Amino acid sequence: MDGDVMVDAARLPVKSRSLRQRGRLRTPGGVHSNVRLAGPQRFIEYAQGPWLFDVDGQNYVDYLLGQGPNFLGHAPPALVDTVNEACKRGLIYGGQHKLEVEAAEVVCEALGWADMVRFGVSGTESVQAALRLARAATGRTKVVRFEGHYHGWLDNVLMADGATGWGVASAGQVAGHLDDFFLLPWNDIDRLADTLAWQGDKIAAVIMEPIMINAGVIEPKPGYLETVRSLCDEYGVVLIFDEVISGFRLGLSGAAGRYGVIPDLATYGKAMAGGWPVSALAGRAELMALFGTGKVNHSGTFNGSVMATAATHATVSFLRDHQPYDSIAEHGRALMDGLREIGTRHGLPLRVQGLPMAFHVSFGDGDVTDYRSLQQLNLARYTSLAASLVEHGLWVAGRGVWYVSAAHGADELEAALTRFDKTLTDWA
Repeated sequence: MDGDVMVDAARLPVKSRSLRQRGRLRTPGGVHSNVRLAGPQRFIEYAQGPWLFDVDGQNYVDYLLGQGPNFLGHAPPALVDTVNEACKRGLIYGGQHKLEVEAAEVVCEALGWADMVRFGVSGTESVQAALRLARAATGRTKVVRFEGHYHGWLDNVLMADGATGWGVASAGQVAGHLDDFFLLPWNDIDRLADTLAWQGDKIAAVIMEPIMINAGVIEPKPGYLETVRSLCDEYGVVLIFDEVISGFRLGLSGAAGRYGVIPDLATYGKAMAGGWPVSALAGRAELMALFGTGKVNHSGTFNGSVMATAATHATVSFLRDHQPYDSIAEHGRALMDGLREIGTRHGLPLRVQGLPMAFHVSFGDGDVTDYRSLQQLNLARYTSLAASLVEHGLWVAGRGVWYVSAAHGADELEAALTRFDKTLTDWA
């Protein structure tokens, strides 16, 4: 193992090992996102549909999908061709263009509840815009958030669970930037009600992943989101759904549509543009209009770029016109059932939880309803298994989340289950 990350470089294939050594000379840790420090260190040559192909000639069934964005699979022709044609007319104008209007229209129509949308580049950025907007609209500063929910890597939202409780997650992060947050366990409506009764006149927003996909793929308890909505209405608090992961993955209207609870604002990204780096903040007109008056600032040179809006329009239009959600769910259910059956056959306490389009795999048992109960599982054991799965041709995340795309089919299902079975045989 080498110093800064737990990677056994000696086990890497020759070309990936060489590229990793070269990359580390010019790039800190050899990666451009710290999420990848502990991820697979294989170097990808190209990707197509639900498959990855590395520089050493190995192929992988991909259930990581670039951390979720490649919801249509890799390099889908309709998306690639549309963006390519749009880019021939220019990339960044420093002015408005037709595609940004069309993309905004198709996103709002697909969501069904949002009046307006502002495009950004990353989910992290759109979360910041949502928080600023909520504070401006209410004149309050405090925000309620929840343990284990991820809202980006900036100082005022990045948090980690440490030996002394939740706090800063990075050296150089200013602890005081977290002071405006009340941090609560999720799915505990009594704790939220008590906090709002105590500090409701100071709280601008409640922000959450409406389904906790980033950690554990944990659904809301029946009635939880509905009661959160009622409490926010009672205390004049802006309800923000962070749907960067769930948006357009759970359906055209995301988690809001699936669970029938409408937020005031919501952030989107990942599946919305089929892999293109673009995000969105959508919401009610009376809130969003504050950007348009100039009262609330939201800026960005690359916001609403030709390529971003072309990708968004093409992806959401495809999802609207082709409705791949049933086939995605069918594949996901078969995959989840197959993984469970293989785990049972190998005598392993494999746990598969979540939805067919995004689910979580780990070891252990128990009722998992929030971040705290998720820690009862043997997460470290699965992380070890994930490294072996990659070696056997299954590209998955070490934290246990599996993503299913519209490109996954019968061949991928058979390959995935065969490779999973072989991995458990060799690993056990």
